[in-house]
Amino acid sequence: MTKTTFEFENRLHAAQQTLGGQPAAAARLFDALLIEQPMSVAARVGRARCAMLAGQPALAIEHLQLAASVAPDNAAVARSLGVALMAVGALDGAAAQLQRALRLQPQDPLNQLHLGQVLERQGRLLAAAQTYYRALLSAQARGLWLHETSTPPHLQTAVLRAMDLVDRERRRTLEGVLQPLVDSHGAAPLQRVKRCLEGHLKTLSLLPADALQRPRFLYFPDLPAPRYFERAQFAFADQLQAGFSALREEALAVDDALTPFLQVDSAEQLARFLGGERTPAWDAFFFYRDGNRYAENHQRCPRSAALLEALPLVRIREHAPEICFSVLAPGTHILPHTGVSNLRVVAHLPLVIPSDCALEVGGQMHAWREGELVVFDDTYEHHAWNRSPQRRIILLMDTWNPYLSPIERDALAALVAGIGDFNRGEM
Repeated sequence: MTKTTFEFENRLHAAQQTLGGQPAAAARLFDALLIEQPMSVAARVGRARCAMLAGQPALAIEHLQLAASVAPDNAAVARSLGVALMAVGALDGAAAQLQRALRLQPQDPLNQLHLGQVLERQGRLLAAAQTYYRALLSAQARGLWLHETSTPPHLQTAVLRAMDLVDRERRRTLEGVLQPLVDSHGAAPLQRVKRCLEGHLKTLSLLPADALQRPRFLYFPDLPAPRYFERAQFAFADQLQAGFSALREEALAVDDALTPFLQVDSAEQLARFLGGERTPAWDAFFFYRDGNRYAENHQRCPRSAALLEALPLVRIREHAPEICFSVLAPGTHILPHTGVSNLRVVAHLPLVIPSDCALEVGGQMHAWREGELVVFDDTYEHHAWNRSPQRRIILLMDTWNPYLSPIERDALAALVAGIGDFNRGEM
């Protein structure tokens, strides 16, 4: 660094420090710096901030446009330009700059917050709420905007306004998802669904029937809560058990097509889910995952596929069914965890069960027996192990909680899909 550059940087730092308490004095310092280096991005940004504090957004735009021409990939410049354009009512231009900032820094909550403000001023309330929602999630994942002390004073009003709009638009949107069913069936058959939605919206405190239930996503109230269900509660149980031989034969023939059941990014993440004395592995051959049909796997196992397609499967867009051959390697322990919701329960049809393999749900152990269906509520903490030297193979699938009515199932399928749409900004 040359002496001249060093001196310039010192004066730039002094101007930035002055900006905090004396914006008019800081403006004069930045002006002097810009005479020497008119294309200094830092000086242009500083001068623009002075202009915004002085109520001169048009002047700020001039400085920020010059800064953007020098640093087109600078997300902070794009965001500041978007905010200045919003201040003069140039909402389309503001949206374009803030969207550019988001492309450069997709996870920055400030980019999302300010874009939400533009969308709100344009009257696009649903899009604004969805953008605010992502801003809040991004910030709160970093421990920010959780309460007054974690929110900078100059953002508190904006953050509270964002929270309010998210609450109102999410309620309006999700109630709208349910309205066609209310129109068709009346409100009475959907009272429990309404309570479920209120719990999701945090306007009603819903406690699980059993304190050991810990659904991570959505809790449906007023359902009996056994850890294990009676097979007689599932009309498809006999049909599925009758297909044991075909399922087992095809499950034993797909070793080359197995994929990891868990979608994790590192060995450290995997260690939070799997343990064991040997190298742990939990693999799967999916017929469905998150509602997506694996056509090639259906073709490879035609008898299993035909059997499964004849069952009354859970159909929730982008969520269910989830059906696979689940293969647990020797010495593997699936560590204690809980499922997302008691709307669906988990069915296991054991296909290959060596000794010393078991499942424990809410403190109650179950030893699998080949060909005998077991269905359990995975919102209880549960874990499973294979302490034998052979593989354990089961057919794993989700199914509706048997205590839900057909109307409730239809409503919940629509509601869960609607929640996903809102969260992703796809409505």
